[in-house]
Amino acid sequence: MQYRSTRGSKNQTLNSPAAIIQGLAPDGGLYVPVKFPKADFKLEDLPKLSYKQIAAMIISLFFDDFSKEQIKSAVINAYSEQWDDRSIVPIEKHDHNFYMELFHGPTLAFKDIALQMLPQLMTRAVQIEQTDHKIIILTATSGDTGTASMRGFANQAGTDVIVFYPEGGVSPVQLKQMLSQRGKNLQAIAIKGNFDDAQTEVKKIFNDEHFKMRLIQNDFQFSSANSMNIGRLVPQISYYLYTYGQLVRRQEIKLGDEVNFTVPTGNFGDILAGYYAKKLGLPIKKLICASNENNVLTDFFENGVYDKRRKFHVTNAPAMDILVSSNLERLLFDLYDENNQQIASLMNQLTQRGHYQIDKQIFTQLKHIFSAGFATQKQVQAEIKRIYNYDRYVIDPHTAVGSYVAHQYQKQTSDTTKMIIISTASPYKFPETVYEAITGRECPQTGIPAIKKLHEKLGGQLAIGVRALFDREPHAEKIIEPADMEKMISTILNLK
Repeated sequence: MQYRSTRGSKNQTLNSPAAIIQGLAPDGGLYVPVKFPKADFKLEDLPKLSYKQIAAMIISLFFDDFSKEQIKSAVINAYSEQWDDRSIVPIEKHDHNFYMELFHGPTLAFKDIALQMLPQLMTRAVQIEQTDHKIIILTATSGDTGTASMRGFANQAGTDVIVFYPEGGVSPVQLKQMLSQRGKNLQAIAIKGNFDDAQTEVKKIFNDEHFKMRLIQNDFQFSSANSMNIGRLVPQISYYLYTYGQLVRRQEIKLGDEVNFTVPTGNFGDILAGYYAKKLGLPIKKLICASNENNVLTDFFENGVYDKRRKFHVTNAPAMDILVSSNLERLLFDLYDENNQQIASLMNQLTQRGHYQIDKQIFTQLKHIFSAGFATQKQVQAEIKRIYNYDRYVIDPHTAVGSYVAHQYQKQTSDTTKMIIISTASPYKFPETVYEAITGRECPQTGIPAIKKLHEKLGGQLAIGVRALFDREPHAEKIIEPADMEKMISTILNLK
């Protein structure tokens, strides 16, 4: 299985271990399969398979340079006792829709699904490629990726993790998780700016040839842990297949029935994994892209223009406070029949002018597969309350974005296709917003005290990942200007 850049020639390829190690292509593009794999499973297999079996099947399909033994051990290590539900991905039914719960891992968010797997793939990729350099995981985060990548790579031999996040742009719980995560090889640093400022600078550093040479001279090499890395994206395909199989098993749908998925998304990785599942043959009718007030994707799906020149909102669903959705590039590459020059042109327009427009024919294709909507902060709170009042089920603000958009889509279209809403985080990760939504009163405290306050209201047993938050003392926060990120990396790595 060979990989190429979305912006590079079809002749410049590399194998999957090398693509995983590199993370981002040298030309700024993202790695995609040269030839998209054909599914080696039948739909009727899915209801019989466990989550681990489906994960192993998907990884072997896309990353066939890894041996069966390597994949098996990677899956066992990634999906074992660090999960608080043995199924890994439980599915709940509320108000006639299904909620695919992806937050039962150690950091209480969907990123754990892939970021428990990526370190396993990375260490095996280094063995396959016989890489001598230490891998530096360099990542920008809007909250969850930072925590999950630090947890996944903590004390992994041969890797260091450097995470940049926006000052004041993550929730108190996300901040506590990042600053209290144990591991000698971990660093989390705040920047004065938003997520897009951090991500833009990270991409620039990745593509700085002079800095790359300095790293190599010091026996280091960059890689990424966010969904720009194909090793992070591919494991996410598994939960679409697993959920479909489970709904067949529970006789909620018949084999071959179409389903809809509503996905709260910022960087477009989660919903792209759904698109890849559809390409593999999963009967998906519509993928519904749900955004918060930073609704650049909603506008794109409605008019074919991607325009980041707008006000940036800091919202109560902070993991989606993003105006540049990196993974959209992979979708456009697919729709433009793998025309790398066209993709490079669009991405240059976005960098230089702040916007681009896709062809009418491509826009028509897009509308056939995708729908989109967004929720304001007030609508997020109202949706948390609506679902809670229905049957006492509690959702976090990001899931509420998806739930609200799904509900609106169903009302506007009268589409009765079974709907699965991606539930991306534990409500205890955003206790202030959830408490206020449910009680109608502002939460008197933030962070850990807010968790206690919400728990008093909800009762029940706290998950292991939530309880762990009470035990750890956070480090002091470091805050720098975006322009100083490269200098900070040099200092951390003690570059000569």
